[in-house]
Amino acid sequence: MAMSMPHQIGALSGTPLTAETGGEVPAKGNTTASAVWRTPLTNLRVSVQKTGADVDMLSPTPSPPLSPLKGGMRPDLSVACQALMEALAETAVEREHRLGNSPEKGKGVPVFVMMPLDSVKMDHTVNRKKAMNASLQALKSAGVEGIMMDVWWGLVERDAPGEYNWGGYAELLEMAKKHGLKVQAVMSFHQCGGNVGDSCTIPLPRWVVEEMEKDPDLAYTDQWGRRNYEYVSLGCDTLPVLKGRTPVQCYSDFMRGFRDRFENLLGDTIVEIQVGMGPAGELRYPSYPEQDGTWKFPGIGAFQCYDKYMISSLKAAAEAFGKPEWGHTGPTDAGHYNNWPEDTNFFRKEGGGWDGQYGEFFLTWYSQMLLNHGERILQSAKATFDNKGVKISVKIAGIHWHYGTRSHAPELTAGYYNTRFRDGYLPIAQMLARHGAIFNFTCVEMRDHEQPQDAQCAPEKLVRQVALATQEAQVPLAGENALPRYDDYAHEQILQASSLGIDDQSSDREMCAFTYLRMNPDLFHPDNWRRFVAFVKKMKEGKDVHRCREQLEQEAEHFVHITQPLVQEAAVALMH
Repeated sequence: MAMSMPHQIGALSGTPLTAETGGEVPAKGNTTASAVWRTPLTNLRVSVQKTGADVDMLSPTPSPPLSPLKGGMRPDLSVACQALMEALAETAVEREHRLGNSPEKGKGVPVFVMMPLDSVKMDHTVNRKKAMNASLQALKSAGVEGIMMDVWWGLVERDAPGEYNWGGYAELLEMAKKHGLKVQAVMSFHQCGGNVGDSCTIPLPRWVVEEMEKDPDLAYTDQWGRRNYEYVSLGCDTLPVLKGRTPVQCYSDFMRGFRDRFENLLGDTIVEIQVGMGPAGELRYPSYPEQDGTWKFPGIGAFQCYDKYMISSLKAAAEAFGKPEWGHTGPTDAGHYNNWPEDTNFFRKEGGGWDGQYGEFFLTWYSQMLLNHGERILQSAKATFDNKGVKISVKIAGIHWHYGTRSHAPELTAGYYNTRFRDGYLPIAQMLARHGAIFNFTCVEMRDHEQPQDAQCAPEKLVRQVALATQEAQVPLAGENALPRYDDYAHEQILQASSLGIDDQSSDREMCAFTYLRMNPDLFHPDNWRRFVAFVKKMKEGKDVHRCREQLEQEAEHFVHITQPLVQEAAVALMH
């Protein structure tokens, strides 16, 4: 079954690639981007208190009563291809992509393409170098603006704290520069492996894993004691638990190391730094872990606040709120990973705990912890890359299943306090706006009617809500597709969504960029490549283009015919 969450699937050598985001949409209901975000409880603070021996992260103490419990490409291209590419370079409109704004308002959306997750191997070399070179040249010839690549913490700083090996990345970045491609570099502080589509395994740095083995509470934990090692728990963000450094200091030092090593490419070749803030690189909790079949679509997921550091913070918040009995545990009647909202007392539409005083207290604390985590890392990223000519972006998961319900349970467990009566994306957009960052969102290619209706999936409504929130917060919005799609229906949906024509209002506003998932052999299949080239042309032309689509497609067809030798070699190289 094609899952409705944004799983990035693609592969070098024809095997599935890693998932990078999940996306969903809350049902509109009474929600609008201007819906009031209630001020967080004034006494709530995200700073983690010291953990006392009396704090039991798996305390059996029940949550407050909510409701009655219910039961190789050749370097020498053909003369024709070379001539065509030179002509394209001469006639193309120069787009200085600074990502905060489109090159010209209403004048098109630049397209980037995601690289395979294992583009750099564990031995610090470029994976399938000849294939990579051929593929990059083909992408450039098609008018693609640039590429997105993961820069893995677990690979670069693998062996010892503060020892960085940028091998492979230096070569790949130079390759992109040679072909005139821009780069979105993702600071990937999460583990690769364990999610749908993950084609390789890149754990966190060895020395981080060692610390987590000594203190398992550094890992996100659910109410049943299950640990998640994809990303260090944000509960210990400010504590020196990683060989004398805090997690945020480790992320900051890593970004500074990247800046210093590649300063000559910043603002020219490297135009964006996407900062990983959680599992799959997204600002969220690992509430729907797919490893070992723990979670399956469209389950509601589970709260991840049971490590001792998170419980310590919850305890302090509850005491400050005057309800110390609320600080021992999260909701105990919120069901299991694969329940549906109506299966639980906490998320059910009538009398559910989410809509009561305790629910508001807990969800405000839980979501504010996530927002403050993002704030800390953004402050560091902004200071590191200030005046370097690059934009900072943050990826938000598109969690669209059960969006049509009142509680929006899967979004709540992921840390997005979005319900039928409350806009959970405006506070995120406002946080990003304070730091001049880009709101990167997925599931842009999905249509509501393509998703399981019994799970009340609504990706189009979710994308619309996010577009309204970013408009109100005046923050740039960028998009990605969640699943590999090569059909015209998906392309048309992306074109429509990227134009940001909200409520049929005429506006010059468009997405500042779109990143296409992903470079793999399927992309270079003749039919897929033809449609992709036409798609890139349409995106670059912009929503106000007067030329008919048929004319653009004819031009793409002609281009594909001329560049066939180049693309054929790229496809063959990737498959061998």
